[in-house]
Amino acid sequence: MRLRTLLLLFLAVGLAGGTAMLARAWLAAQRAAEIAEASPMALPAPAKSVLVARTEIRRGQIMKPEDLSWQVWPEGGLDKSYVVLGTRTPESFAGWVARNPISAGEPLTETKIIAPGNRGFLAAVLRPGMRAISVPVTITSGISGFIFPGDQVDLMITHQIPTGTVGGNSGGYEHKAAETVLHDVRVIAIDQRLESKSGEAVVAHTATLEVTPKQTEMIAVAGEIGKLSLSLRSLVPAASDAATSADPAAATGANQAADSSGGTRGPTYTVDSEVSPLLPKSLRGTDNSEGGLVTILRGGGKGSESIASQPASRGS
Repeated sequence: MRLRTLLLLFLAVGLAGGTAMLARAWLAAQRAAEIAEASPMALPAPAKSVLVARTEIRRGQIMKPEDLSWQVWPEGGLDKSYVVLGTRTPESFAGWVARNPISAGEPLTETKIIAPGNRGFLAAVLRPGMRAISVPVTITSGISGFIFPGDQVDLMITHQIPTGTVGGNSGGYEHKAAETVLHDVRVIAIDQRLESKSGEAVVAHTATLEVTPKQTEMIAVAGEIGKLSLSLRSLVPAASDAATSADPAAATGANQAADSSGGTRGPTYTVDSEVSPLLPKSLRGTDNSEGGLVTILRGGGKGSESIASQPASRGS
């Protein structure tokens, strides 16, 4: 009887201890759940922004910071070659050139662009079928250093006209003339620089131009004839600039200035007598000398009279 009582007592103590442990475990679990529910929810990671083309970028186009913009990009579609916000800035790509066309909104990658100074940069700048040629410039012929890569210019030549090659009596005086050899030519480099820094003028020694194969020959000859100068064109083209010929062969015509598309424009030259009335007037009958001996036939006889020549009209 005594043994049975002890066994029942031990069994009761064991059941009570097990029940207490189960209750304690349950309370701990409930408390942990309550704490988890009370804690704030973890916020999702913010989406990243990548550098994309703001507008379509053509092959060979020299890029500017305003050509690029930041765009939010989904985390799942983020490629390691994309330029992510915080790693680079749009300004760091100023002066780079597009190796291939880039569509608007397309992410920028260094496989699609070439940095200035890298191998193949100049060849990528040139448009299909075009050539690069350098011409010497001075502080005056280069417009005091305010011509930058990407500008459009006209190429002029100043030279002497040998005595006897023009009409009239100029008393052996060698006339001087200025001609516009090429119209609307793109500058792709100044000295060794293919990009420009905002607001910085560069007094250069050479300017590299983008021209057609025929125009490279014209520039090479013009450099041997006289002094070359550059004339900076406005960003807004004049209405007359739209009317150009589509025949590149016409660029070989006398006194015709070829534009960068291979077309030609009307006569564009100025002689010294147009600048100063004190100089002898003579150029292909345009401004012939004021007096000349003319033979006049009348019936069966003939005579000579000294008359004043009339200036012939010239196309503008």
